[in-house]
Amino acid sequence: MEINFFLKGFILGFSIAAPVGPIGILCIRRTLEYGRMSGFLSGLGAATADAAYGMIAGLGLTVVTSFLIGHQAWLRIVGGMFLCYLGIRTFIKRPAENPTLVNNYGLLGNYLSTFLLTLTNPMTIIAFVGVFAGLGLGTNKSSYLSSFSLVLGVFLGSGSWWMLLSFTINVFRKRFSASRLLWVNRVSGLIIIVFGLIALMTWK
Repeated sequence: MEINFFLKGFILGFSIAAPVGPIGILCIRRTLEYGRMSGFLSGLGAATADAAYGMIAGLGLTVVTSFLIGHQAWLRIVGGMFLCYLGIRTFIKRPAENPTLVNNYGLLGNYLSTFLLTLTNPMTIIAFVGVFAGLGLGTNKSSYLSSFSLVLGVFLGSGSWWMLLSFTINVFRKRFSASRLLWVNRVSGLIIIVFGLIALMTWK
């Protein structure tokens, strides 16, 4: 592993994950209702998708990249509709009576939902192509180790942010009563719906 590229990737991954978007809202809401592991795995799903796109860019898989870029309009529509669905579902959802039980059965769903949602954003791979090109990676076999180090750094950096966020929010979890959680669901749902509508309106 090349430490220099790993550290660059770690900082990049942490920085990309930190701004609060729809994934961050989902992570916060799920942490408050179901606990830190639910929130963490929600973020980890997004980090995994980012790493997958980064690996495609790093390996120079131009066929896959061209396909994703060529179909970005449809992917954006699917992602926008998925966000609207999650937003509506979050808005009407009442706090679980047994959060621990629901959380244990829903961890895989938490991970997969954000993983698939992030995959519908092809702008991620465009960003990675730019990063790799700027660093002179992904152009020959000798750079594959550097590419892998960078992508691993991105994944762990992003994962570190989601762990920090979910564990921090979990500290305040006991302060939220059922009525407060209901309002958290409504506000979170509205914000996620707005993100979904924006994606649908900017699909061209």
